Amino acid sequence: MSIVTLLPFIVLIGAMFLMTRSAKKKQQAAAQMRNEMQAGTGIRTIGGMYATVKEVHEDTVLLEVAPGVHAIYAKNAIGAVLADEEYNRILDGADPIHGDEPVVPDDASSLTGDAAEAEKAGKIDLGKAAEAPADAEPAADEAKDAKPADEAKDTVKADADTVKDDKKSGDDAK
Repeated sequence: MSIVTLLPFIVLIGAMFLMTRSAKKKQQAAAQMRNEMQAGTGIRTIGGMYATVKEVHEDTVLLEVAPGVHAIYAKNAIGAVLADEEYNRILDGADPIHGDEPVVPDDASSLTGDAAEAEKAGKIDLGKAAEAPADAEPAADEAKDAKPADEAKDTVKADADTVKDDKKSGDDAK
């Protein structure tokens, strides 16, 4: 066998080696993070629950999920150990507001409200105006000149009947 036929297999084995190596590094970093946990630190479980570490044992961790509520979790269930300021920000629900970033509401309550409130706040009213715009008048005149729908249907039906009669009389002439 030549080297050209072995080259794809060598590349495939090398890629598998690199992928497993990076996965092992991630697992080792996670294990080290879990082993460095101390009582009083904030954590996030792999399920997304935030809690405070009360006790660390060999394979388990005692977590305080709410004041006075304790639960025992496996160390493998700890997804991340959080910094104190991040954990406190998440628990308090206080998100630091940066002056250069626009403030975006997280609900639709700011989108609804009274028209008077919108005028007071200097907002633009995007609803329909009481007066129709000037360019809407010609369209209204055209609508008056147009035939009603029933009249148009009758005209189409009469034309269809005329075509049928012409076909019948053409068949009789043969």
